[in-house]
Amino acid sequence: MPDVPLTTPHRVAVLALEPVVGFDMTIAPTIFGAARDADEQPMYQVSVCGLTAGPIPTSHGFAVVPQHGPGPIAEADTVVIPGTYLDGPVYQGELPPAVAEVLARIRPDARIMSICTGAFVLASAGLLDGKRATTHWAHAERFAKLYPAVDLDPGALFVDEGDVLTSAGVAAGVDLCLHVVRGDFGSEIANRAARRCVVPPVRAGGQSQFIEQHLPEPGVDGTAPTRAWALTRLDQPLDVTTLARHATMSVRTFSRRFVAETGLTPARWLAQQRLEHARHLLETTDLPVERIASKAGLGTGATLRQQMRSALGVAPITYRKTFRAS
Repeated sequence: MPDVPLTTPHRVAVLALEPVVGFDMTIAPTIFGAARDADEQPMYQVSVCGLTAGPIPTSHGFAVVPQHGPGPIAEADTVVIPGTYLDGPVYQGELPPAVAEVLARIRPDARIMSICTGAFVLASAGLLDGKRATTHWAHAERFAKLYPAVDLDPGALFVDEGDVLTSAGVAAGVDLCLHVVRGDFGSEIANRAARRCVVPPVRAGGQSQFIEQHLPEPGVDGTAPTRAWALTRLDQPLDVTTLARHATMSVRTFSRRFVAETGLTPARWLAQQRLEHARHLLETTDLPVERIASKAGLGTGATLRQQMRSALGVAPITYRKTFRAS
């Protein structure tokens, strides 16, 4: 955490930029508002601000009216930028002059946070250059293209760089705000705030466990037919030689075409598909972990546990409890 004065109540300004993501905008007021000491005294004073004092359209068909214009930004100890679909930062890599003017009012010693696509605003202002950051996984590819100077981690729920903090999409803002409360005032107050909001004080794993993995449609050219064939045989021994033989290509030609078509080596692709199949079985069946590991071609339950912890940050049983269809 930065050297932010932790007088109470700690002043937080939430800057909503249209079209703001409505849920994101409510996270900081809700979590910080729930942070109270043993005498029920608030630890934070939260002000929701706009570029003006007028209504702000959201991305979901309604508008909100903040209590403040940009005034509280200059006095805030912490400034939060919720998710937004503001065209300049999110799609063009440009910061509108009106937004730049308001961001320039932030105190040099203030902490700056973003939730979801709010990271695009911080990046367009140059506040994330050379820093590690995250955003919603669905926007990560565009973010990386627009802001190559940022060390983007699309698998993290949140990233704490001290004076600048970013979170992944939507509910990950809850994780970030609780992390901040914990760093500011300790676990007891953070845990109490989490109980008030009926959310876990700490969530297992990163956002990698939520990312959709879209598979290429089977085709008739290149390596696609072999990929489709392999997906029905993940429980069997498969290596690049076997795949190349099915495609009637040399190993060298097959490997080169495979990488060109998928962006992955055959071995990496197989590992990814086996893990994806294991996830599907955890979500849709009651099979024991050892059996799922076998059916996915991962060998033992220990291997599956290691693979899931490495790739997703959670154990198979934890993943099943989170995603098991009722």
